[in-house]
Amino acid sequence: MSKRRAVLLLRERFRSCFLAHRGDRPTSIHRLQAASPHCSSVATSSSSCRASPHQEFLAMEHGLWSSGASDKNKAMVEQLQRYGVIKSTKVAEVMETIDRGLFVPPGGSPYFDSPMAIGYNATISAPHMHAACLELLEDHLQPGMRALDVGSGTGYLTACFALMVGPGGRAVGVEHIPELVASSTENIKKSAAAPQLNDGSLSIHIADGREGWPELAPYDCIHVGAAAPQIPEALIEQLKPGGRMVIPVGTIFQELKVVDKNLDDGVSIRDETSVRYVPLTSKDAQLHSN
Repeated sequence: MSKRRAVLLLRERFRSCFLAHRGDRPTSIHRLQAASPHCSSVATSSSSCRASPHQEFLAMEHGLWSSGASDKNKAMVEQLQRYGVIKSTKVAEVMETIDRGLFVPPGGSPYFDSPMAIGYNATISAPHMHAACLELLEDHLQPGMRALDVGSGTGYLTACFALMVGPGGRAVGVEHIPELVASSTENIKKSAAAPQLNDGSLSIHIADGREGWPELAPYDCIHVGAAAPQIPEALIEQLKPGGRMVIPVGTIFQELKVVDKNLDDGVSIRDETSVRYVPLTSKDAQLHSN
C-alpha cells in the first residue's frame, strides 16, 4: 500500500474515532486506562499499547517534528481542530497557550496523541481527551467562575481552567500524591498560567479527591479524572446550581457522565461516551495497584 493510500485510510479512521466518540482511542485525564481493544489492563505508559489509528496518523503526518516546541503544540491543536475535536475558538486558544510539553516528564512525547506516564501509577491524558473535556465544560469556565479538577496530576488541565476563568475566577486542583502536587506546581510556574498561581487564583492542594475541596465550594464546574463506582455525594454537594460535572462512573464497564445541577438543586445525568479509567481510590490503593 502506498504511503498516500495509508494516510487517507488512517485519516478516515481517525475522523470516525473522534466524531463517534467511540473506537480504540485512549480516554480520560490523569489516572487513565487506555480504551484501546489492544489493551486490557491499566496503561501507565504509551508503550504498553499498540498505537491507535489516530495516533499512527499524527506520527505519520508530523514525522520528525523538526520545529520548535511552540510550533509543535500549535500543530497539535490545529490537528484536533481539523478533525472536529476542538470546535471552540476559546478551547483552541487555551490549548495553544498552555504548552503541553511543559507538563510531560523528560523523555516523553508530549505532542503525540497518547497518554503519558507521570509516575505513581498515574498518567497525563491524551491531547484529544483534554480537548473533549474542555469542550464539555467551556460554558462553565467563563471569566469569574470557579472550577475544581479532581486528580489534577501534572496540573495541565488545572492550568487550562485557570486561563479560562481568568484572574477573577478560581481554578482548584486536588491531588493526593504529594510529589505530584510539588511537580505540578513547578510545571505551572513555567507555563502561561504562572500569574494565576502567583496571585492565588490557581491553587493545587493535597487531599482525597473523593471529598473534593469544600473550602472553596461551590464550583461552576468539576472535572474528575478517575472512575467512581457511583457519583460521590460530596462532589454533587460542591457543585453550584447551574453547574456541570464531568466524571467517569463504573467498575468494569464505565461511562463518562455529564452531571448538570439544576437551579432548584435537582440533578440531571447523561452518558457522553464509554471509557475505561482506573478507580477513584485512596492514595495507598493507587500506589500499590498493579
